[in-house]
Amino acid sequence: MLNADYDALLGELQSDPNVLKRIAPATLGTEPAEPNTVYPKASDEQLAAARRALAKDMERQLPKTDMVDRLARCSGPAERIILFLAGAFLILISFVCFGPAKQPSGEK
Repeated sequence: MLNADYDALLGELQSDPNVLKRIAPATLGTEPAEPNTVYPKASDEQLAAARRALAKDMERQLPKTDMVDRLARCSGPAERIILFLAGAFLILISFVCFGPAKQPSGEK
């Protein structure tokens, strides 16, 4: 598909040399050949001002979310360790209480 487009463009360039004058401004970023075509040029100061305005707008739009109480309680390192140990203890209890029943090995 891309090769076919490229071949078609090369064919047009060979048959009509004015095609190059029409596509050069858009491709190379040079000044437009037609007087009604507008290519805005922004200075560094204008871009910096726009960036600052967008940053202020983004700060204003972001909601300040409060952490849910149950998540705030377990956010500290000590609480995390306690929760980990409690989970491990519950897993061990479930293996002991709900594991397979032992068969007496001496009696058959």
